[in-house]
Amino acid sequence: MTRASERAVGALRELILHGDFPAGARLGEVELAERLGVSRTPVREALARLSAEGLVEIAPNRGARVTSWTVGELEAVFELRAALEPRLTALAVPRAATADGDALDDLAERMVRVGRPGPDQDLDALVPLNREFHGRLVALADHPAMATALAGAVHAPIVLRNFHTYDPASLRRSLAHHVEIVAALRAGDPTWAAAVMTAHIHNARAVMVRAARHAQEGA
Repeated sequence: MTRASERAVGALRELILHGDFPAGARLGEVELAERLGVSRTPVREALARLSAEGLVEIAPNRGARVTSWTVGELEAVFELRAALEPRLTALAVPRAATADGDALDDLAERMVRVGRPGPDQDLDALVPLNREFHGRLVALADHPAMATALAGAVHAPIVLRNFHTYDPASLRRSLAHHVEIVAALRAGDPTWAAAVMTAHIHNARAVMVRAARHAQEGA
């Protein structure tokens, strides 16, 4: 893959993950080429890569669209996440050094700062911070098989992981969960950390399934 194609993959992935292109949105090659400042060939290669990742659907004679998911598919994905991610979080606890706790604490506090209601709220900034927080926990767990299974599971809801979807109460819970997970990690308590991650996933599930139901009813 050329350098231009790699840049197109990264740029388009970020646009999807940040919600610039919502689930089901059409992805026209010409429009994308103009927006990304590349020719159509890198765009075509980027769409193929993101299709393999599960973020894009490509149908013959219909072009490419951001992947959309039914309520049932989302519920199944969250069931898988609830089985895997708390276990990975528990595994991460005994492996975490003080520096790891500090890094996770910094991410959690930054999410609280940008996520709290007010003039400085920046919900789009939550997306990369949230991704890094969860990614650090998975890396600390050092369990490649479960990490690979989890990576496949998060592709579905990540398309809808737009924090604008969260109501204030759900967002407050989500932000507080990150802070509490760090507290459990610092306390060296894997059971506590796994329990909070379980609650965190169920909170996200409620938000995402509700959004999917509304989208389905409005279709």
